Amino acid sequence: MRRAEKAERIRHQLDALYPEPPIPLDHQDPFTLLVAVVLSARTTDKKVNEVTPALFAAAPTPAAMAALEVEQIRTLIAEIGLAPQKAKRLRETGRILAEQHGGTVPDDFAALEALPGVGHKTASVVIAQAFGRPAFPVDTHVHRLAARWGLSNGRNVEQTERDLKALFPEDAWAKVHLQMIFFGREHCPARFHDLSACPICAWSATKKRMAEEQRENDRLRKRG
Repeated sequence: MRRAEKAERIRHQLDALYPEPPIPLDHQDPFTLLVAVVLSARTTDKKVNEVTPALFAAAPTPAAMAALEVEQIRTLIAEIGLAPQKAKRLRETGRILAEQHGGTVPDDFAALEALPGVGHKTASVVIAQAFGRPAFPVDTHVHRLAARWGLSNGRNVEQTERDLKALFPEDAWAKVHLQMIFFGREHCPARFHDLSACPICAWSATKKRMAEEQRENDRLRKRG
């Protein structure tokens, strides 16, 4: 089966499972979404959503974030992974937005990626979910599913992003990104995954890929 045919069938399955996938990070506007995405690195969305209400109450705007001391921010996000580094980045991001962008989040990849702690994936999430512009955020989870499903053989997320953008309609990029996240959480975990029992991997993954992952599962089980 060609990649384009796989993508079409996968899209139909994802649409049936997740017709209107919600944005998993709670937010009120582009700034609070940006903050939440920065906090989500190496942290679950659930934990981010538990922490951000108090942070957003204390710093709902870039200027308010910049006015806080780093230690105040760190205390508010103490349960988040890498809290000390993220606290510094959030305060500096607030300052840059307040001083250089009129207190608003720019609708521009280059400007977003110039902010502390904002990489291409984070910028893509903000562009897609805050501004509704075409973008296909690819994190390690989307990268893994794309490889399992034979939609990309990219050795990095940049190549995977290019492959997925070529396979799915531009107006579906943001939705498919969210659908893949939810599918990965519910049906396609990173470890100890039985590809033959997965609703998508079972028919889309190659026999070689199935064998490779089975060997890896066996190796991990032996290690305990």
